Amino acid sequence: MTELWKLGAVELVAGIRDGSFSCVEAMQSVADRIGDRNGHLNAITVDLREAALVEAMAADDARSKGRELGPLHGVPITIKENVDVAGQSTPNGIPAFADLVATEDAPLVRNLKQAGAIVVGRTNVPEFSMRATTDNPLRGRTFNPWDDAASPGGSSGGAGVSAAAGFGPLHHGNDIGGSLRFPSTANGTCTVKPTTFRVPVFNSSAAAERGPLSQAMSCQGLIGREARDVALGTSVIIGPDPRDPNCAPVPWAGPDLGSPLTVAVTTESAGYDIHPAIVQAVDDAASMLADAGYRIVEVEPPPIIESARQWFRAGTTEMQATLDPAVRQFGSETIQTIFDWYYDLSELLDRDQYITAFGHRTRLMREWNVFLAAHPLVLTPFLMRPLFDWDYDASSFEATKDLFDSAIYSTGINYLGLPAGVIATGLVEGRPSAVQLVGQRYREDVICRAMEAIEERTGSLATQLWAREGS
Repeated sequence: MTELWKLGAVELVAGIRDGSFSCVEAMQSVADRIGDRNGHLNAITVDLREAALVEAMAADDARSKGRELGPLHGVPITIKENVDVAGQSTPNGIPAFADLVATEDAPLVRNLKQAGAIVVGRTNVPEFSMRATTDNPLRGRTFNPWDDAASPGGSSGGAGVSAAAGFGPLHHGNDIGGSLRFPSTANGTCTVKPTTFRVPVFNSSAAAERGPLSQAMSCQGLIGREARDVALGTSVIIGPDPRDPNCAPVPWAGPDLGSPLTVAVTTESAGYDIHPAIVQAVDDAASMLADAGYRIVEVEPPPIIESARQWFRAGTTEMQATLDPAVRQFGSETIQTIFDWYYDLSELLDRDQYITAFGHRTRLMREWNVFLAAHPLVLTPFLMRPLFDWDYDASSFEATKDLFDSAIYSTGINYLGLPAGVIATGLVEGRPSAVQLVGQRYREDVICRAMEAIEERTGSLATQLWAREGS
């Protein structure tokens, strides 16, 4: 039998339902894998394996008694340490917040548990979840399983590593500038960043509500090794919750968009020296989608660079007003320096400029909506350079600038509030790389199907990682 920790969520659910194996057997396999590998990787920072095995026994009992099973019955998952799980702390990588205990589950955690998923651990984040790598004074550094010197991505680095390493098939993360897609790219996995307000959000541990632009740009999601698993899990977490009045009760599957579905392809770099292997990866993904029956057109979407610049201008202005005081009071010297560089990269706005920028955001969103009405998917690069070292952003202002210059297709999409998935396509200079698919609002289902088409032709990159372990 294939080792159960290697199976995806869809396979695990099917095997549990038909009795091929039990929830306990699946959970024990994942628990053993965590025990074997997490000591070095430091992806899971709160070990909940013992409690998870008890829950797995209860899940087996429910099945034996013929009770109705949820769509994720018995599936091991992890939750990032910046979202509330009742009775546990939500430290967000900050030693001063180590005892900040949540009184209730966040909406997405509730949705996952009600679907039958079992939390096996909490995953690591950078300080304040505000870096593209994962290291903090409370939990330490998370290591990329492909290369110790490489970044594991951030801010959901613990989730990305957990997915690649085999610590369960689905791992929670969130994304305000790329924090699902950076770690998915860095670890050779896949994810979909949902549409803004698609997944309900509420943290009982939060001292205050987030700023308006933070709410409009951030979202919750899942990282996995297989696109169909990401689709299944995301269809669960979108369930509305009264604690989030902004969450739109939109069904997972939207109307048929016809066939063949048009995919616009772009490698416009806005002057960045895009790596030729990244261009080739986009071209190869386009060929794979064409082979799967998609209609590929080379039509440039509205320039992403304006959205990326506005993400920095308006975003850093709001960060300085809302998050910066806590960074100065509780953050390390490293995160304070990086925040200073964020401000140096941008133009801090006064009140009137901020209001005007927020208004212009609607114009940018409209331009992309109109384009996506005719081209339901846009295939883009994600990171336009090879994966960076784990401490690259802390090494210099120039390095931080280069990182964000190479990631305009990340931050720009957040500013627009659009859904976007990344899917691993191979290695560039020995480290994982990925392409991005941007879709219409609330059409994560369309994005996931296209990622599945690519994955059918490339295979899961994680299997290459596991094969290296035994070589």
